[in-house]
Amino acid sequence: MVTAVRDTAQTATTIRDVLQRVQGEYRDMPGLKLTEAQAQRLLGIDCDTCAVVLSTLTERRFLRQTANGLYVRAWD
Repeated sequence: MVTAVRDTAQTATTIRDVLQRVQGEYRDMPGLKLTEAQAQRLLGIDCDTCAVVLSTLTERRFLRQTANGLYVRAWD
């Protein structure tokens, strides 16, 4: 049980760190357009983490997904 709690806390920290990294990448590179697979490779993260991060940033309206599946800053 302690291991599960520790793993959950570590996962939350990892997600938080990746959220900040993704926001930084989009701020540093105006006009950045990535598919989910490209974001996964750029950030060096697994598919599940990438999906959670992109979904979270889309829900927070930092990113939006275009009709052809690219993730861009919401106001670009």
